[in-house]
Amino acid sequence: MTKRGTRVRILQVGKFYPPYAGGIETHLEELCAQLRNFADVEVIVANTSRRNITEQISGIKVHRAGTVAHFANVPISPGMVAAIRRSNADIVHIHWPNPMAVLAYLASGHTGRLVLTYHSDIVKQRAVALPFRPIFNLFMTRCRAVIATSPNYVETSPVLRRYRQLCHVIPYGISTERLATPDPAAVADLRRKYGPRIVVAVGRLVYYKGFEYLVRAMRSVNGRALIIGDGPLDEKLRSLAASCGVADRVVFTGEKSGKDLAPYFHAADVFALPSIARSEAFGIVQLEAMACGKPVVNTSLDSGVPFVSLDGVTGLTVPPAEPESLAMAINQLLDDDNLRSRYGEAGRRRVAQEFGLEKMVHRTCELYGQILESIPLIDEEKAVPVT
Repeated sequence: MTKRGTRVRILQVGKFYPPYAGGIETHLEELCAQLRNFADVEVIVANTSRRNITEQISGIKVHRAGTVAHFANVPISPGMVAAIRRSNADIVHIHWPNPMAVLAYLASGHTGRLVLTYHSDIVKQRAVALPFRPIFNLFMTRCRAVIATSPNYVETSPVLRRYRQLCHVIPYGISTERLATPDPAAVADLRRKYGPRIVVAVGRLVYYKGFEYLVRAMRSVNGRALIIGDGPLDEKLRSLAASCGVADRVVFTGEKSGKDLAPYFHAADVFALPSIARSEAFGIVQLEAMACGKPVVNTSLDSGVPFVSLDGVTGLTVPPAEPESLAMAINQLLDDDNLRSRYGEAGRRRVAQEFGLEKMVHRTCELYGQILESIPLIDEEKAVPVT
């Protein structure tokens, strides 16, 4: 991807960057790793400490601006302003929700063309979002395009509905290589230790993931649930499992990532995503389970979650916060080998056809090219139709 005979310069601005763990962070890392084949890529994020650090990670320059304080879970990193100002990027690509990045961009005076990936609404900190709205609206007047990760989210987000004319749907894509060939011995060990009927769930132990409903559902499930992740609700969930009498059938494994997760997906019979709030905007982990040929039980949130795994095609979708419905769906899949196999294979095909990493990057590069060449951003085949 070139501009006037030179490689395009792209600045990605996120909240954090790996090794900090998180879905958006993983997405940003994988996006940058692929974009560097076509463009010069730099990253600016907040650091978890007060230090300003610039480092090379897999050939990508990453500047971590020191964090001096936090406000409503937002890292305050004043160094982002100067870091953005110094960049000579043709395109500045900001990942939202990230109020600090928006403020830093506006304060920097950067003149590069602006793209926003809208990962999620601000759901829990609405008291913060309301006074920030005028600043965000000013920011959006500079924005040339908004990437939404599902058509569902465009239709249901009160923010995105106001900017529909800018929206382009580019779903997340994943690389399936690290998931394709797990250690057979590790898979066999998990099956031997926890089988034969294994339900796997993955995510931060936070309220919107709905793990408490999975714990309660396990009272009616003949099987064992492995909940992979850590977070502030760890002790509360363990106590709930004990009080529900399912401590022997709900295992908290702690956090796993990368290749460490692959054996769990392959050992599972069913993957569960019991999320209860639209803070779960997409559920990338569903893609990982589907890529491993596992049927998914998810919830009917007004977000991208049911867009990823389709009810009656790649798994089953149940109402959120209903442990009885969740248990019924899990049991239906555990009890029916043919149904599990059919949904699992359909999920594998859906990931290959719609959610590959290369496809996501290709769509993103196409959008960058349109912006740089001043091609109209509203392409009827790619953009969400305006009604």
